[in-house]
Amino acid sequence: MSDLGPPVDWQGCEVDCAGCAHQDLLEQERCGIGHACVHDRYAKRIDRFFFWNPERAKDYLAHPYFEVRAVAAKYVDVFHLPQLTRDPDETVRWSAALRLPPKHLLALVCDPHREVRIRVASRLDPHDLGLMIHDPDYYVRQVVARRIPESLLTQMMRDEDAEVRHMVASRIGDDWLPGMAQDKDAAVRCEVAKRMKPGQLHLLLDDPDWRVRYEVASRAERNHVKRLVNDADELVRDAARQRLGKSAAGVSLLVTQKQAFPF
Repeated sequence: MSDLGPPVDWQGCEVDCAGCAHQDLLEQERCGIGHACVHDRYAKRIDRFFFWNPERAKDYLAHPYFEVRAVAAKYVDVFHLPQLTRDPDETVRWSAALRLPPKHLLALVCDPHREVRIRVASRLDPHDLGLMIHDPDYYVRQVVARRIPESLLTQMMRDEDAEVRHMVASRIGDDWLPGMAQDKDAAVRCEVAKRMKPGQLHLLLDDPDWRVRYEVASRAERNHVKRLVNDADELVRDAARQRLGKSAAGVSLLVTQKQAFPF
């Protein structure tokens, strides 16, 4: 009979079918103690009850046990979902957020629980995501940066979190990439370098990270690549010399002479 333990309700009392209001369902074998029961403590059994009887979900949206309300939110018709945005338990609001029509998700944009806001950011209409650009949670902002229209990404270029800025750098328009060339995080600058047009890469010639300079050496315009033939990093030097072909040796010699006789 039991797959998760003895059948007790959310208060620890033994579940008894005798006083249950769902005698009709019991007779139709649409519920069963220890298997599919809305009064059970375990969410799996509650879920099975509503899976078999979704029409009963609307009757349990104010049940005192949060698991019942959260599971009911999975099965109730969408017209009853908006009332759950005000539920005191984040699990219920989180469950509702997975199915709420987009316009009703706005009520949860400033929800106190990050898991709820993450779901909201994942489903909200992209043009409404500007409301979440300054969310206090870094992962919420990552989701926002992944989905927000490109026209609004410029507002996130200076986000305090490097992962958020990395996402911005991977999507922002080409004309805005130079504005991120001096980002303090090397991984962000690497992403910027990978997306920059050859004519923009000279902005990263003196980058302190060899991975960025390697990208410059590999794709920048030839007249800028010359500066990297004697780079401190071997891979960068090789990439620059390979780009310049036979002229690399001459350029290397010229650079050496300039270093030896700066005047």
